[in-house]
Amino acid sequence: MSTTQQEKKITREMTIDSIFTEFPHKAQKLASTLTKAGLHCVGCSAATWETLESGVLGHGMQEADLERLINNLNAVLAEVVDLGTITVTQRAAEKFITICKAEGKEGYGLRFGEKPAGCSGFEHVLGFSEKAEANDTVISTHGIQVHISKNVYPNLCGSEIDYVDGLEPGFKVSNPNAKSSCGCGNSYGY
Repeated sequence: MSTTQQEKKITREMTIDSIFTEFPHKAQKLASTLTKAGLHCVGCSAATWETLESGVLGHGMQEADLERLINNLNAVLAEVVDLGTITVTQRAAEKFITICKAEGKEGYGLRFGEKPAGCSGFEHVLGFSEKAEANDTVISTHGIQVHISKNVYPNLCGSEIDYVDGLEPGFKVSNPNAKSSCGCGNSYGY
């Protein structure tokens, strides 16, 4: 990530579309933060021209809500990412273990990859992995193993896998290697 990207902050004058365009490496976390704040139109056509300020105030929120959202978005940008590995948060690992138990797949690993899809080129893929394959990089963290094909590992290295609750619960991936993102933050390009 360039110094300019690290120093750049999200402001009230930015559109949701420009936020994803300027910070594709944090698109998933930014989309989650916007949704949690009550902006459920992430990815809608209004996001291309409406400023963050007009979106928040137009949804009946107050100036204090806007300031809190901007602070939360900039906190996401300030989070330090370990570019030398793939990080799984404690919350995501615990949720994966719970799902494995419910599915009768205790001891399975988490398969992490990507596939061509979406409007920006690629989407992250998460699934069950009974055992690592010969061509996998294996990362052990928080009581689980993550299996990643060595072919895609360079594209995914530095990513963080988290689990979020809320209106759109699920596993969310932040990939610092992404150079572009779609308006909803689900697909990305290099």
